[in-house]
Amino acid sequence: MEACELITTADFKKGLRLLIDGEPYTLMDYTVQSPSARGSATLVKAKVRNFLSGAVFDRTFKSGEKFEEPDIEIRTVQFLYSSGGDYTFMDNVSYDQFTLTREALGDAALYLVEGSTLRSIAFNGRVVGVDLPQFVEITVASVEPAARTDTQSGSATKMGTLVSGATIRVPLYLKEGEVVEVDTTTGRFVRRVR
Repeated sequence: MEACELITTADFKKGLRLLIDGEPYTLMDYTVQSPSARGSATLVKAKVRNFLSGAVFDRTFKSGEKFEEPDIEIRTVQFLYSSGGDYTFMDNVSYDQFTLTREALGDAALYLVEGSTLRSIAFNGRVVGVDLPQFVEITVASVEPAARTDTQSGSATKMGTLVSGATIRVPLYLKEGEVVEVDTTTGRFVRRVR
């Protein structure tokens, strides 16, 4: 979008970035509510995540309300390692290293694998978060034994823990040490890679 062009509620889509009260937000989800009474305004109920704090809010906007696009810079980075609640990354162009907290990363921390390449998000020159690809390949650290009731219930899944610490439902045939593809937007198993 051009700098002078404003975003309206008609432009809403998941993942859209917008400036609300001077702070950058990501649109996580939204619904449009048509007026029930004649003359009432159409409302757009949205779930937004603040880039700076990671906090999630429910907000309601009038249809047609306008927003500026935040001044955000996207750069390619590599995840190096985590220590305690801090995650260290390296900019692939400048080789500068920076650290983000678990709180700043939110759910993205659940799918970080050392050496993986992703995109950093900087607001006003300060890195405030990272964008994961939709699908990541990650090793299964452990799986729980399949209970007899699991197959009888029709679910045919068991809990698996990834090397990143995230827990997901995996098929019964999956074993510790296998690499799986996970959808980072839903946190669900997609397929066994190897």
